[in-house]
Amino acid sequence: MPANDLALLVDAARASGDIAMRFWNAAPQVWDKPDNAGPVTEADLAVDRMLHANLLAARPDYGWLSEETTDSDARLSCDRVFIVDPIDGTRDFIAGQRTWAHSIAVAEKGRVIAAVVYLPLHDKLYTATQQGALLNGQPIRASAPHGIEGTTVLSNKHNLTAPFWPNGLPAFTAHFRSSLAYRLCLVAEGAFDAMLTFRDTWEWDVAAGSLIAAQAGAIVTDQNGQPPTFNNPHPQLKGMIAAGKMMHTAVQTARG
Repeated sequence: MPANDLALLVDAARASGDIAMRFWNAAPQVWDKPDNAGPVTEADLAVDRMLHANLLAARPDYGWLSEETTDSDARLSCDRVFIVDPIDGTRDFIAGQRTWAHSIAVAEKGRVIAAVVYLPLHDKLYTATQQGALLNGQPIRASAPHGIEGTTVLSNKHNLTAPFWPNGLPAFTAHFRSSLAYRLCLVAEGAFDAMLTFRDTWEWDVAAGSLIAAQAGAIVTDQNGQPPTFNNPHPQLKGMIAAGKMMHTAVQTARG
């Protein structure tokens, strides 16, 4: 049941924080991944090992998809799959910043049914099932602006360039957070009005956050307006947009 899965994910997220905090600001060993895929630290790998062992011990019939584990098509035959980013925002982690997160989700037949995003240094635990989204046990709700003008949007500079906005960039204020999972959660709690990413996006970066934002009332789609599905053979989505209904429509309209 999703509620049982959620309790398992919460325990796993808190254990992840305990491990990661032993390495944060302690000069962890860092490697560069092949193909310019970004850095990975010994903390990422330690958290991944723990999650893989503990979660699959508890749910041996579930599949496994993680940023830090070599992928296998065995997950494609599983009805339920763990989708994990051991540390989302690794560059922030390396830099001694505080906005990295643990992102853990369960997807069932392509749809996320339980999700946790945990930021140990902010004491923020976001959770969701199909029955709603919570922050530290309290219900949260996405904002609902009537349009895009004057809003606050989480994105990076790449997504604000002319090719994505043929009608001109709307008059919103852009902000940045390294973790895509955290961006989605900040939209879920109404701290920002939208998050945008127009690059192909790995499932582990957004699986948990997408459910949290959706259950808080945001419309969550890929950049083409299609609902995301997870546990794909190639685990990437065509970007992501999360915003209240009217703003989501305004973003799509502004992009032509």
